[in-house]
Amino acid sequence: MTTVAVIGAGYWGKNLVRNFDAIGRLAAICELDEAQRTAIQQEYPKTRTVSSLDDILCDTTIDAVAIATPAATHGDVVSRALNAGKHVFVEKPLCLDLAEASALKDQAQASKLTLMVGHLLLYHPAFISLQAAVAEGHVGQLRYIYSNRASLGKIRKEENALWSFAPHDISMLLALTGQFPNKVVSSGGTYLHPKVSDTSLTHLSFQHGLQGHIFVSWLHPFKDHRMVVIGSEGMAVFNDVEQGDEKLMLYRHQVGWDGDLPTVDRAEGEPIAYDKAEPLRLECEHFVDCVEQQSQPRSNATEAINVLRVLDACQTSLTSGEAVYFEKKV
Repeated sequence: MTTVAVIGAGYWGKNLVRNFDAIGRLAAICELDEAQRTAIQQEYPKTRTVSSLDDILCDTTIDAVAIATPAATHGDVVSRALNAGKHVFVEKPLCLDLAEASALKDQAQASKLTLMVGHLLLYHPAFISLQAAVAEGHVGQLRYIYSNRASLGKIRKEENALWSFAPHDISMLLALTGQFPNKVVSSGGTYLHPKVSDTSLTHLSFQHGLQGHIFVSWLHPFKDHRMVVIGSEGMAVFNDVEQGDEKLMLYRHQVGWDGDLPTVDRAEGEPIAYDKAEPLRLECEHFVDCVEQQSQPRSNATEAINVLRVLDACQTSLTSGEAVYFEKKV
């Protein structure tokens, strides 16, 4: 049975602890911050809790690690874990540098170890149903997709809103379209910290006229996590703030022309069925399954690198004010 140690038990890591514990795979917890370590130890008194990463990496009874440390540390911690023979689940992004990401992919492949990145929404049951609906032609030919990911906080100094929020939306866009963009343009606003963008708006161009845009902000009056898919035969909305059946809706609106006059045939929204399961639980279970079955994760290193390529291009455009063009997908 695969055993997992969680590295980093702070804001998000404690959720990994909860889920790996719930599926009976939690072997140890590593947390540097004394107050957070004490709190998690009190909550999970039967689980070994340590302050040293080496204690985890040297423990031969631990098969895998789940990393939820600051993004700037991901590359180093992932590499050390792979070098210690551990399978790795790491929260997004894989790392902050494309060359380092490719090296980590090669390292995992050479060691025959699982390397999975936490693109959580790829495991959301509503998104899985949305992806199936698109693949089955319920919206017809894709025309454009837009995604909003905005809320008040969590505000950071070490990374901007683009790097903090947009990986989720980029991973979903790439999954839905099955394409890599050929052009990216990003702009943003810096209001709270002189070098950290609080908002960004990214426009992506794909083949055959397909367009997408992503708006992210942590300086927003309310939580808005919404993806809208527009096709030739209908429209679908994944609103992750909604609860129940209205989280995922299909609208079979028809828009066309009668001579020179536009026509709109509105339709009532139809709920799209999806499983009611916690996405993070499904993601943790998927990681363990991939380790045990020696299969490729849905969010494997190749998928993570493609998301990182888009993120890197977005940042380049955000900084330079110019469009970034891609020649081909890796």
